[in-house]
Amino acid sequence: MTFGTQSVGFLLPVATLWHRELVRFYRQRGRVVGALGTPLVFWFLIGSGFGKSFRMPGAGQNEEINYLEYFFPGTVILIVLFTAIFSTISLIEDRREGFLLSVLVAPVSRSSIVLGKVLGGTTLAFLQGLGFVLLAPLVGIPLGGLQAVMLLGVLFLIAFALTGLGFSIAWVSESTQGFHAIMNLVLIPMWLLSGALFPITGASTWVRWVMKLNPLTYGMAALRRILYMGNPSAADGLPSLSLSVTLTACFVLITLFAAFRVASRKTTPGSS
Repeated sequence: MTFGTQSVGFLLPVATLWHRELVRFYRQRGRVVGALGTPLVFWFLIGSGFGKSFRMPGAGQNEEINYLEYFFPGTVILIVLFTAIFSTISLIEDRREGFLLSVLVAPVSRSSIVLGKVLGGTTLAFLQGLGFVLLAPLVGIPLGGLQAVMLLGVLFLIAFALTGLGFSIAWVSESTQGFHAIMNLVLIPMWLLSGALFPITGASTWVRWVMKLNPLTYGMAALRRILYMGNPSAADGLPSLSLSVTLTACFVLITLFAAFRVASRKTTPGSS
């Protein structure tokens, strides 16, 4: 009986905060448009700019993969990243409005607060990314049943990792301006050096090493491996799928641990 009560006491705030994140995000249409529209503009303009002048390493001699197609997986992760950023900004707003303080003094564990907020942001990022993934056949990337199932799993891992990372940054940020500054310094370069814009095989030596150390590189590699299961040569030079998924799962655990760690502090920035 005690165990059941403790479970309800933990899961109820998780579910409540998770639901609140979803409702709050979709009520703010500007954030939805910003999280989805900006990456789409990047994809169309940059992809159209390079056009057919780009050739993916490993593609067959008679096979043309233009930049719109190459940039497609990178845009998926950019949508996930933007959504995770916009959703975790709500943590700073909650602190400023006093909601976070009221939750922290409530008789609930901080781990349930972290999990509820992170799961809410993860769900939003996952759904936004999934909506764009379904457009893959329009750019010449066929999707099968097995691919779809695998994509769901990898996309969820990437969304969870980025949301956990965004939560950790938002928790220690004193303002949205500070959060955006760190985002521009850390998160955007992490995406740029993940293989989203250019393949690792063509980069200079020091850039290749940075890309290999970048945890998001393996999420990107897993996404490309799955999308091109029917054309393995298009993913030549990338880490194997098993290694990529394993390291992405490790990235999830690290960011979740970091989120729990920063939330375990007795005070938060801006609180007295």
